[in-house]
Amino acid sequence: MPIEIAVPLVRAFEIYALVGVLVGGLFAFRGAARVDPDAAGAPLGFKLLIWPAAAALWPWSVWRMVGSKQPPIQSDAHRRAAREVAP
Repeated sequence: MPIEIAVPLVRAFEIYALVGVLVGGLFAFRGAARVDPDAAGAPLGFKLLIWPAAAALWPWSVWRMVGSKQPPIQSDAHRRAAREVAP
């Protein structure tokens, strides 16, 4: 790969990673509670655990923080079966 192509690719990755670390930290310590109210009282260990994933997937993290009004509703076979059994 020519250096003229490699250098911009590496720079783009560095920028993506830097933005990801910042947004991931913001998501882990502030945004997760907005996306899922059950995460509001989460311990520090949980927040440190989700930080790397939120950093790697930072565009999704931003989308969830900005666009979410309420947590998503689970809709799968287990939830449907529970509704059928419930009175």
